[in-house]
Amino acid sequence: MSQFNLPGADTVVKTAGTYAKDLAERVVWTFLGASGAVALAGGPADMLSISFWEGAGTAGLAAVVALVKGLAARLIGPKNSASSARGV
Repeated sequence: MSQFNLPGADTVVKTAGTYAKDLAERVVWTFLGASGAVALAGGPADMLSISFWEGAGTAGLAAVVALVKGLAARLIGPKNSASSARGV
């Protein structure tokens, strides 16, 4: 079978370092996304009434869930990927 190469695409070498970077990125983006969602719901959308620290704590819990999921994925899926999907 011939190999298909995409122009400008980089091959990702899966190592413990790339796993750590992938997991850290997932945790940070989960925290930022959850913070934005809580801020929108608690502020302009006026869907809930919470303090700043309660909102930050809620986003932190979402980030902890992402961290635990990424660590569990290392046991379930490929060893150097924070995804539980095979081939990622």
